[in-house]
Amino acid sequence: MSLLEIRGLRKCFGSVVAADDITFAVEPGEALGIIGPNGAGKTTLFNLIAGGLFPDSGTIHLDGRDITTARPHERCIAGVARSYQIPRPFETLTVFENLLVAAVYGRRKSEADAAQACGEILDQVGLMRRANVLAGSLTLLERKRLEMARALATSPRLLLLDEIAGGLTESECGALVDTIKALHDSGVTIVWIEHIVHALTAAVGRLIVLNFGRKIAEGNPDAVMSSADVRHIYIGIEA
Repeated sequence: MSLLEIRGLRKCFGSVVAADDITFAVEPGEALGIIGPNGAGKTTLFNLIAGGLFPDSGTIHLDGRDITTARPHERCIAGVARSYQIPRPFETLTVFENLLVAAVYGRRKSEADAAQACGEILDQVGLMRRANVLAGSLTLLERKRLEMARALATSPRLLLLDEIAGGLTESECGALVDTIKALHDSGVTIVWIEHIVHALTAAVGRLIVLNFGRKIAEGNPDAVMSSADVRHIYIGIEA
């Protein structure tokens, strides 16, 4: 059974179709990448999966359970966690406290049960030495790492990463990709939206391309990126 199954998902904002009959599945332990030009519907798709939006039609199943109309906190408890393109930490709390809030309220753990797990996650994402500093003082790379860490603190079965490499330098991006690959190797199922294609293809095993809300390609990253249609639509290279 697939961990995530999307069937015929459609979402319109007036005359704009942001998701147009999108169908795909994600297997347990998979790393799936999603790309597309601005306005392709990528973030709308994440909002539909995470519960920030409800579809006009279509269904979303998590491990066989229909979560199409579930509220965001219900999906979080069920195992869906996401990061945001612009990090949203609790700036007046420490890095460790940010994780503790996520674990206690996002997964309903006691503080005692959550504390050790939060420490392990900070070590996993490379933030242990920053555990006791205020989140508002972090660099952009550290904020990106904290976004991942807070999502992981909810013990997700499915981790949604929304352009987490955006705004980083080449070396920072490489360091973040290494962390994401290590998370995937540990068994975390990942769906990752990203504009930095070389970062994405270094970590995922399958790629989906969206354009104007429709899925136009899916498959092996190298094969997808060598497609003339994808190169023309996404990169602007004429076939």
